[in-house]
Amino acid sequence: QAAALSRAPIIASHSAVRALCNVSRNMDDEMLKALAKTGGVAQIVGFSSYIKTPKPDVAERVAALAAVRRAFALPDPTAAPQRGAAPGGASQGGRGAFQAALQALPADRRADYDQKLAEIDRRLPGDPSANVSDFVNHIDYAVKLIGIDHVGIASDFDGGGGVTGWRDASDTFNVTLELVRRGYAEADIAKLWSGNLLRVMDDVQRVAAQIQRERP
Repeated sequence: QAAALSRAPIIASHSAVRALCNVSRNMDDEMLKALAKTGGVAQIVGFSSYIKTPKPDVAERVAALAAVRRAFALPDPTAAPQRGAAPGGASQGGRGAFQAALQALPADRRADYDQKLAEIDRRLPGDPSANVSDFVNHIDYAVKLIGIDHVGIASDFDGGGGVTGWRDASDTFNVTLELVRRGYAEADIAKLWSGNLLRVMDDVQRVAAQIQRERP
């Protein structure tokens, strides 16, 4: 409906492909096609839980992680947010509250927490997070469905994207390398990294200016 009503191209700034990872934040084929019809761009996001559906942890790992959280007074990241809780507050519940409490730990406590997590990972490894290949699978799918001119790339480092091989900006070359390995031309890679989004921004500015001129 938003696509049908918009006179300007639209974007999805942080979504992946629902056909490959069925989470509500991702876009299904109908959404992707509607977005492309406006001339817009879908920014495929490097966020592990939007790229790959993780297998559930074994009960022993769940218990070990919960014990560590309790030891450091950290909230359960899977808990539903409480009604009326202040945004970002520790009582809010959910991933946001967990991240806020984790970041509030003193440096020595955070180091101790990380060490205990590493011990659990060695003893009871969980399902690996998404990697760069998994991420580019989403790009491939979207490009084949709606065309190279309507697909872009988005990071999510402020929340910790968790994609193995693209943990932060210093790993960005790994994404480009995977695109080259899959046969993407230099011009197409430029569109994915910035060209398509910049084009849409220019188009939106032109439409905005036209609408302003039409106003009495």
